[in-house]
Amino acid sequence: MVGSAGGFASVDQVAVVVRDLDASMKRYVEEFGIGPWRVYTFSPDWIKGMTFRGEEQGYSMKLALADLGGMMYELIEPVRGPNSYQEFLDEHGEGLHHLGYFVDDLDAAIRDMESKGYRLLQSGRGIGTRGEGGYAYFETGGALGHIIEAIELPQEMPPPEKTYPAE
Repeated sequence: MVGSAGGFASVDQVAVVVRDLDASMKRYVEEFGIGPWRVYTFSPDWIKGMTFRGEEQGYSMKLALADLGGMMYELIEPVRGPNSYQEFLDEHGEGLHHLGYFVDDLDAAIRDMESKGYRLLQSGRGIGTRGEGGYAYFETGGALGHIIEAIELPQEMPPPEKTYPAE
């Protein structure tokens, strides 16, 4: 949720980059009781306008989403292309990649963060069934110790490719 000062008023998503999505989902369910997971593959076939470091750049990642106490928990496994997830794995190994906050207007969130001097790191549009929604990551590591993501939720997400554990 967007705060009154144009920042974020809540953390709506916690995202962790992993090397093996299936093994990670299994561990989260069995050891921590976190799940069930809804699994998607984001790629240029589905997500439009993908950018990375200021350039149009297609990339692919597998992600899994679970609800945890009113917050979205996300696991991300990079698959292809230059992207911030693979950079993170190469530099830090598995771990906290970003915190996300929900916005009503992704373009306004991008303008706000850039006006504060935070560069757009990576983005994509059209995550919903009607081609709406999107995401934008900002390079806030120096200020916060991690990346921040603005997320414009779509009205409806497509059905997941699979769930874990299977329903």
